[in-house]
Amino acid sequence: MISKMITITNDTGLHARPASVFVGTAAKFKSELMLQKGEKQVNAKSIMGVLSLGITKDSEIMISANGPDEEEAIGALVELARSNFHE
Repeated sequence: MISKMITITNDTGLHARPASVFVGTAAKFKSELMLQKGEKQVNAKSIMGVLSLGITKDSEIMISANGPDEEEAIGALVELARSNFHE
C-alpha cells in the first residue's frame, strides 16, 4: 500500500466535473483506491464518495492505493490534480 498527500490548487476544488474526471481516472486501475480528507475516507472510484468530502481549493487530501498497479494509479491521480483536472 502506498499513499501520497496532495494539495488541491484549482479554484473550484473537486466539484462535479473535476470529481468526475478524478473518479473516471481512478476506475481505470485494478488497485483499491481511497481518498481521505481529515478523518473521512472514501472509495476514490465513487463519485458520491468523492463529492461527499467537500474538497475545496487548498484542501489537503491523501490518496492511497493498494494493488497490482498502485504506483501507476497514484502517479496518474497526482498528475491529474497537478494539472488542475485539465480545467
